Amino acid sequence: MGSHNGVVGDEENPHNGIRIQPVLSTPMAEQWKSEGGKKTNVTMGEKLGLNELFCPQVWRASLAELLGTALLVFLIDTTVISSIQTQTKTPNLIMSIVVAITITILLLATFPVSGGHINPVITFSAALLGIISFSRAAVYFLAQCLGGVLGALALKAVVNSGIEQTFSLGGCTLSVIEPGPKGPITIGLEANQALWIEAICTFVFLFASVWIAFDERQAKVHGPVVVCSIIGMVLGLLVFVSTTMTATKGYTGAGMNPARCLGPALIRGGHLWDGHWVFWAGPAISCTAFYLYIKIIPNHHFKGQEQKHDFLNILSHSFK
Repeated sequence: MGSHNGVVGDEENPHNGIRIQPVLSTPMAEQWKSEGGKKTNVTMGEKLGLNELFCPQVWRASLAELLGTALLVFLIDTTVISSIQTQTKTPNLIMSIVVAITITILLLATFPVSGGHINPVITFSAALLGIISFSRAAVYFLAQCLGGVLGALALKAVVNSGIEQTFSLGGCTLSVIEPGPKGPITIGLEANQALWIEAICTFVFLFASVWIAFDERQAKVHGPVVVCSIIGMVLGLLVFVSTTMTATKGYTGAGMNPARCLGPALIRGGHLWDGHWVFWAGPAISCTAFYLYIKIIPNHHFKGQEQKHDFLNILSHSFK
């Protein structure tokens, strides 16, 4: 949902009025100023948060990301399979509703521990904006990808080989190969079209929901339950739109979570690797565009900028 940067969980000390950050919080810009209001000398290692690579609390928090992502992959992929297997008239609608509920519950479960990312898209965006350090982001990336693999392994263990082959463990695909009158034919979307869908849907996801979690003012006003619910509903809506507007067999819709797509691809393999890069390139483009948008808009529209881990701050420091 964001990070432990005091977005929702800050408390105030009644004795001195000092805001108390959660244990896993990442220092804000105000925390690296001297008493005179001047910025102190900050090394590149501090900007990258290299000390967090050796912080037990960060690695313990990453366990929530690992478990949360594993459950996400298992539950979402079983939802994909179940909604089609039941042969309902509106499988996309049912799948979208269940996805929204599942995402909301998992975010609420992981938020108090790790900040509730369970998605490299959220982690990368948070790192670019400086909400978390790039070192913490790397640890979370590792945990999320490993969680995706564990979730796919769990699904493989409970489904029969027929379902595994038919649904490719509920993984992210652009196309499928089916027998045709003159031999096997490929049915699905072209990579360039799928890339556009992936990039647009992921940007909408960031703009319409994750923005609220990153903005301290909105997050405090709405609280974690509302924020997590909004993120879940937006994702559910985007799943419905991306799977419905194309109506193309073989295309599973926008992934918007590279770790979820990676797990089944590593375990199942085969055609899941065809165009797999789209489910990474699309979100990367969207995260970069979202970051640039945040930096362009007036500062007073987004409270939480100018943190020492911010990408432009790191970039400018490297040229000094």
